[in-house]
Amino acid sequence: MALKTWQVTAGAAVLGMAVAAGTVFAAGPWDSSGQRTAERDRAVGRGPWGGADHGRNGPGGEPGAAPSAPPVLTALGAPGRGPGRAAAAGGPSERSLGALLDPLLADASLGSTRAAAVVDVATGRRVYDRNAGQALTPASTTKLATAVAALSAAGADHRITTRTVLAGGGRRAPARVVLVGGGDPTLTARPDPKGAAALQRLAAATARALTARHVRRVAVGYDDSLYTGPRMHPIGPNENLAPVTALMVDEGRLDHSAAGPAPRSAEPQLDAATAFAGFLAQQGIGVQGGPAAAKAPGGARRLAAVQSPPLSALVERMLTNSDNDIAEALARQTALAMHRPASFAGGEQAVGARLAGLGLAVAGARFRDGSGLDRADLLTPGLLTELLARAGAPDRPELRPVLTGLPVAGFTGTLEHRYADGVDRGGTGLVRAKTGTLTGVNSLAGTVVDADGRLLAFAFMTTGADSPAATQATLDHLAAALAGCGCR
Repeated sequence: MALKTWQVTAGAAVLGMAVAAGTVFAAGPWDSSGQRTAERDRAVGRGPWGGADHGRNGPGGEPGAAPSAPPVLTALGAPGRGPGRAAAAGGPSERSLGALLDPLLADASLGSTRAAAVVDVATGRRVYDRNAGQALTPASTTKLATAVAALSAAGADHRITTRTVLAGGGRRAPARVVLVGGGDPTLTARPDPKGAAALQRLAAATARALTARHVRRVAVGYDDSLYTGPRMHPIGPNENLAPVTALMVDEGRLDHSAAGPAPRSAEPQLDAATAFAGFLAQQGIGVQGGPAAAKAPGGARRLAAVQSPPLSALVERMLTNSDNDIAEALARQTALAMHRPASFAGGEQAVGARLAGLGLAVAGARFRDGSGLDRADLLTPGLLTELLARAGAPDRPELRPVLTGLPVAGFTGTLEHRYADGVDRGGTGLVRAKTGTLTGVNSLAGTVVDADGRLLAFAFMTTGADSPAATQATLDHLAAALAGCGCR
């Protein structure tokens, strides 16, 4: 237990030195205090000192300030990991990494095809190449490309707006409130919005605006026309993804879940409008009939609006939970920012164009969707490691959520229950990676702090394996081996 606590601290600290100029970098989703909720809770429960964040060592017992990286690392007894030491020392050698990784990549559990790349983030130098330019089906590691494209095109502070407008209301047409979707999949109808935009709050603000106009009775319409093209993903109806619309609440989930597979609505836009009409009625506004599709007129009067969390938070949530609904929304937000149709095809064009504009090697890549559920997607290990290295570049702070949103081995998201035992335990808290899994397809791409304190970006991709558990275990062995490597 103590091992996990110090390792996650070391991982956060060294990652911080690499991407935040010497500060402890542990920011994560849904936690304004600057430390991932899951990491904090587990570390506090296991460590010898309590309290949120960095221990209750401040005046009056409140949490104290985060210590700088050097004292943290010195306390951990990790010589060579102080500031400047890792950067000044030579990075891992290709020969040493080859001796370490080649035998693991030869394991039969990885199926018929395997490819890999490792990059030293501090220098941007590729230090390991095993068919790094071979394009393979990436599965959910596609979300790394979606994240970089969205953040760079729309901006980390961009928020998605859901609004209401008033149409009609004259002698010839009854007043109609139109709920206009902006593409926020995290819009919620639940009582506790947990930081998301709340449909109930939008209804209350709309009711106040109507009352101020002396409008007491309305019809309700909904406009989800911002997105175009097919709503249904090529995989068809699936518990991993709702129909992709510009208007939905709670990702179209029909249960109380917030992540993972769940029964999904066939018409999430209608469900959102129905919930909105109910909230409006609760505010004392009479609602005539049921909601109906309605295009918001160009000159319609705006009544109220709510906004999503910033794109940075959406990216972190998408990566931590491998959230397919957010991924498809972010691909369309990229398309809108790039003045392309907000569709599957438009998203593919926009993501590819945006990454090419960043100077990334997109030759041979395909971005048929934003989530990686489409087997026609193609990425290379070289591109995946470039995406991660670019997210750590000092001149690209807007891309940092790509790193902070990665699941942490043994602690969060899709890596929460991995790296717990055996030879992989050394990767706990040090490996931060996006998983990718389809039948016969397994990928792992992320960052790791090695034994010399170097931050490495890695990507391991395989196809043709017939034992998902064995393949996943071997991928975990590869990442954990990097964590234990002093490969200069």
